[in-house]
Amino acid sequence: MDLEKSPAERPAVPAEGCLTVAIRLPVRIVVLVLVVPVRMLWDALVVGGRFLRDTVLRPVGRVLQWVAWAVFVWPWVTLWRYAVVPVGKALAWLGYVSLVVPAVWMYGTVLTPVGHALAWVAGGVGAGFARVLRGLGAGFAWVLRGIGVVLARVYARVLTPVGRAVAWLLRGLGIGFGAVALGVYRAVAWLVRHLIVVPALWWYEWILAPVGRAIAWAARGLGWLVRMIFTGIGAALYWTLRVLLVLPALALWRWVLVPVGRVLAVVAREVGDALGHAWRVAGHLSLAVGRFLGRLFRWIFVEPARWVYRSVLTPVGHLVRDTVLRPAAEAARGVGRVTRQALAAARESARQTRADIRRMLFGTPREPERVPLATDRREPGAAGTRTLGSSTTALTKD
Repeated sequence: MDLEKSPAERPAVPAEGCLTVAIRLPVRIVVLVLVVPVRMLWDALVVGGRFLRDTVLRPVGRVLQWVAWAVFVWPWVTLWRYAVVPVGKALAWLGYVSLVVPAVWMYGTVLTPVGHALAWVAGGVGAGFARVLRGLGAGFAWVLRGIGVVLARVYARVLTPVGRAVAWLLRGLGIGFGAVALGVYRAVAWLVRHLIVVPALWWYEWILAPVGRAIAWAARGLGWLVRMIFTGIGAALYWTLRVLLVLPALALWRWVLVPVGRVLAVVAREVGDALGHAWRVAGHLSLAVGRFLGRLFRWIFVEPARWVYRSVLTPVGHLVRDTVLRPAAEAARGVGRVTRQALAAARESARQTRADIRRMLFGTPREPERVPLATDRREPGAAGTRTLGSSTTALTKD
């Protein structure tokens, strides 16, 4: 079995020139020496910033948030809840009692009967006016009908014969004027043709057209001469500029700038690759150094602090919680419960007092009348229902 791939199956690797190989190693060494301190300083700043954010900035931000809420938000919420809302409810109740209730009473007991009376009166007056207007309309219609009959007779007996006579006279005048106008038009057309059109055509055909053709031929020749002159000047300028400017610039670009650019591109690519490689290597070195320093810090500070927290502070905290904090919390909950019960009793007393004052001022509200349902109209009441133990006929009554 052939374990090696044939030359046709091997992946094509781009060939690198000697300049690339010669530049790569020294550039990577120099860049690594310069980048490692920068990367370690950057990682140290990142770790310090994260530690500062987690241990200082976040607690300070939370404290500032709580202080801002206590200073700016809580007073307004308390003012709204315990001052503005009760005052608004009291003003709303006062407005309802002083405005809405009198207005409803006025509408129900005064305005509605007055409106019904005015509507009845307006209906009677409107009916009277309608009858009067109907009579006047019938009279006007009779008068207009008579006037229409008179006008129709005048049109048929007087205006129609006069109009026909006027139309016959105007038709005769039109025929006479048309004949005169046709003769004048033909005479004027003959004079214009022989005095203006025929001489103008002869002048255009025998004088203006040959002169115009000669001028056009001369203009075309002059244009060809000017075009040839400018073409020669343009060709001379083109070859002069090409020889003096374009060819030297092309040679400079092809034989100087392109090779120098390729060399600079190779150098820039290798420097970029070296920076990336050095940055990754410096990251691994910085990670190893950071882990070593972290373990050293953990062994020196964290483990003793954890032992002190677990062995000393936790038992003391449990003792303080069981002997001091829990009894104090129970006492506070008892005081709060008693306070809530007293406030509930006070609110209930105030509600009963408001209800008694409303009942004393406005009386007991009238209960709505019960509308009998369809089943109540079809079925008898409880006293008149039929049962097996009683009879409802006259023959079987006791």
